[in-house]
Amino acid sequence: MIVHQAYRFALDPTPAQARALSAHCGAARFAFNWGLALVKAVMDQREAEKSHGIAPEDLTPALQWSHYSLLWIWNRAKHEVAPWWTECSKEAYSGGLYRLAPALKNWTDSRTGKRTGPTVQFPRFKSRRRARRFTTGGIRVEPDRRHVTLPKLGRIRTYESTRKLARRIEAGTARVMSATVCFEGGRWFCAFTCEVQRNDPPPAQPDAVVGVDLGVAHPAVLSRPLHGVTDAAGFVLNPKHFVRESTALRRISRKVSRRCGPDRRTGARPSKRWERANQRRNRLHCRVANMRRDGLQKLTTALATEFGTIVVEDLNVAGMLRNRRLARSIADAGFAEVRRQLAYKTRWRGSRLVVADRWFPSSKTCSDCGVVKTKLPLHIRVFHCEWCGLEIDRDLNAARNLAALAASSTAGTGVAGDLEPSGSNGRGADCKTCAPRAGSREAFTSHRATVSDEDRRLGSARDSRRIGSPSRPSGS
Repeated sequence: MIVHQAYRFALDPTPAQARALSAHCGAARFAFNWGLALVKAVMDQREAEKSHGIAPEDLTPALQWSHYSLLWIWNRAKHEVAPWWTECSKEAYSGGLYRLAPALKNWTDSRTGKRTGPTVQFPRFKSRRRARRFTTGGIRVEPDRRHVTLPKLGRIRTYESTRKLARRIEAGTARVMSATVCFEGGRWFCAFTCEVQRNDPPPAQPDAVVGVDLGVAHPAVLSRPLHGVTDAAGFVLNPKHFVRESTALRRISRKVSRRCGPDRRTGARPSKRWERANQRRNRLHCRVANMRRDGLQKLTTALATEFGTIVVEDLNVAGMLRNRRLARSIADAGFAEVRRQLAYKTRWRGSRLVVADRWFPSSKTCSDCGVVKTKLPLHIRVFHCEWCGLEIDRDLNAARNLAALAASSTAGTGVAGDLEPSGSNGRGADCKTCAPRAGSREAFTSHRATVSDEDRRLGSARDSRRIGSPSRPSGS
């Protein structure tokens, strides 16, 4: 399988090389802002001409917004607008225009209705303090596995060895296409976009199915335990990286607020003390992000390596972040990142990723008898079934329902749990949620058939407790 994959390495440039890297970032920013100013000038000129009653055929010709059109105009105007353009690589200017073209296209498609989702605003000019990135070509990884070569910049040393990428290049299973250099958290990074031929082994348990329920108290709860990743019940411990560093972040943020920072309204530049304090805060934010990224990578890799079928939910993360009480914890958990990583890692290993429908009642459904509760508030953390008497953790119950959903979904990609033509959602319910009904005995029988013996054994007295089976609810 041939895929596009990125290899990211931290650079260790000399002071002169660091200044050259900053100059290349400024060149990319300059080209972006120049192209945006040109587009705005042409648009404003056409609007002014229309207001004066000029015929459409006599208006100033519209400007093409593709990357090649903007680059063609830049190559003919760069000697006048940027006499110093030879000091930086031509790829830096091309990369700045390459980022402008899709931004303008997304704005146009959003206005005309070709692009769904939130409204895309018109591109804004890039700030000197924030534009610290450029893309280049014509690069290579040196055989000593300690240096990379970039155009106009020469050999730059890396903090870590590049052997993972160098071995693939030497074996002919990878080809470097481009490189993106950026400055984050006080360090320079170089990300190589490569065309890689991957031959990953299949999962260790190709016939095993696991349901993954994402949450706040626990980043993930699995329907079956995974050695080295979860505890005996299937819960992944929450490291709470942001919470652990919140005290230090508040202390550093107070220091930054006491310094004389930049003011966009008056044009005041920040003081040196503000810049040093802000750099310390940025490094701490990057540390938290790196720890979170490392934990999610290990979790998703373990899931894709072990199980042949993985079932996750289609969560409305943007809507969940509107809850001001849980927004910080939800953002710290990284729900969307888990699904994104599972999407490509399962494809690499030939396994199957099933995405449950957003309205699938995984938490409200009993994992033993299949009866769906009408309401289940978020503060209730233990699921209690009035029909069969099951008591189990709410998240673990949802994970087992997701695992059982894979049996009713078709093979391949898509969303599982959608309503079938017969009106069933894979659980015997004909609507999003429903109360126990007298006619739901068929759903009870079909659900019992989808639960494997191993799942029943895992639902022992460790995490669930049987109480006396009550009589059938009246009025159902």
